Amino acid sequence: MNVASLIESVLGADAPVAFRAYDGSSGGPAGAPATLVLRSPDALRRLVTAPNEVGFGRAYVAGDLDIEGDMFAALELRNHIAKLRLNVEQWRDALLLVGTSGLRPLPPPKEEAHLRGRRHSKQRDAAAIAHHYDVSNEFYRHVLGPSMTYSCAVFSTPTTSLEDAQAAKYELVCTKLGLRPGMRLLDIGCGWGGMAVHAAKYHGAQVVGVTVSGRQAELAEKRAVDADVADLVEIRLQDYRDVHDGPFDAISSIGMFEHVGLSQLETYFEGCNALLRPGGRLLNHAIARPGAKRSLLGGVRPRFARQSFVDRFVFPDGELHEVGSVVSAMQRQGFEARHSENLREHYALTLRRWVHNLEANWHDAVAEAGVGRARVWRLYMAASAVNFEDANIQIHQVLGVKGDHGRSGMPLRPSFS
Repeated sequence: MNVASLIESVLGADAPVAFRAYDGSSGGPAGAPATLVLRSPDALRRLVTAPNEVGFGRAYVAGDLDIEGDMFAALELRNHIAKLRLNVEQWRDALLLVGTSGLRPLPPPKEEAHLRGRRHSKQRDAAAIAHHYDVSNEFYRHVLGPSMTYSCAVFSTPTTSLEDAQAAKYELVCTKLGLRPGMRLLDIGCGWGGMAVHAAKYHGAQVVGVTVSGRQAELAEKRAVDADVADLVEIRLQDYRDVHDGPFDAISSIGMFEHVGLSQLETYFEGCNALLRPGGRLLNHAIARPGAKRSLLGGVRPRFARQSFVDRFVFPDGELHEVGSVVSAMQRQGFEARHSENLREHYALTLRRWVHNLEANWHDAVAEAGVGRARVWRLYMAASAVNFEDANIQIHQVLGVKGDHGRSGMPLRPSFS
């Protein structure tokens, strides 16, 4: 038994990739669009001690396992990994290859998150955000492009440029919120300031943007100055739960809701409602799960599973909710849900552009954040693109209006319908 034969036996004869291993063995279909390369015995050891997507992710991030060829084609493996179970004979063959010492797990790569404290406390949430966002502003620029927008773009056509699509997303949000000059907007999770700058520059809004990422806040302030809207934009290093200077005319939350958590949903929407004037609007833009949550690389997982690559390496403590439960939570806290839109295909296009940017700027990205971190982002963004395409995950914009004695202020036929 050689390594490639074991891998082929475990994944099945219909595995979509070829294999090449450190012992010189190879297997898989001829002419496969991607090749899985096990560069050292540690790759097999990681897969044996964690025979799921975490073991695969650890091996890839550590560089013990590599993917040559088409990354997206290689991710067809996710369906095999999700149902991976070793039988008695396969365990025996694996033990012969790795030895009994190979059953002792290797230390995880340093890029794996290890948070402490109560889940979704302010301190732990800040640590989770720092793990993901305080990597390097320049690293994100290499991935996201000049807009520095880390959320789903809105494409007119599949060939629309990423910059135009991101601007279209901000304009869509502003339109849904009905922004006009002088209106006061709170942007929760403002990132690097893209929404705040757009709302101020093109709609004359007075914007307060909050983030708990120090690096984001620093750059967002600079971008407001560069766009000549610093008099209209205030960026705060602040948890959304500590904002108390309402009322605001509108609230935008774009790509932040995934960090809120089930235990904080009511607190989140109650706080948003308290900060809005009667008739004020909330636009909640967030990734959602269709029914049972699916892990990044495939397979149904419970909400708080730690056997998820994304939870271990990318978004620690992140939680996805089914859109119906989100609408219900909004309405329990005094919002009237007025519009919901699923932009799933748009996020798949966005992620493919980001993967292209990362691969095109690979050496610069590695210089900024390290090869392990770059590998994390490449794997998670490519896998996310495929999962959006397969409808394993969704992205919804939900528009809610704070009750005002039955007066919504909404036009009879909104232009965004």
